[in-house]
Amino acid sequence: MKEKIRHLLEDALPLVDFDSDFLFSELDSLGITTILMLLSDEFGIQLDASDATPRNLRSLDSITAMVEQKL
Repeated sequence: MKEKIRHLLEDALPLVDFDSDFLFSELDSLGITTILMLLSDEFGIQLDASDATPRNLRSLDSITAMVEQKL
């Protein structure tokens, strides 16, 4: 799951370091929106602005956990 998400997001946001310990700090509003939209479409889950928190977008692991929780 984590590698699938990594591949999906790296293709859409090639300048973002998804190995960062604090990924949220590297994202602008467009990057955050892109991540939420891609994950919603790919996994058929409902993600909205309330999911765009530093905790959920802290790292690739936290993004993966958020997706798994929504599934």
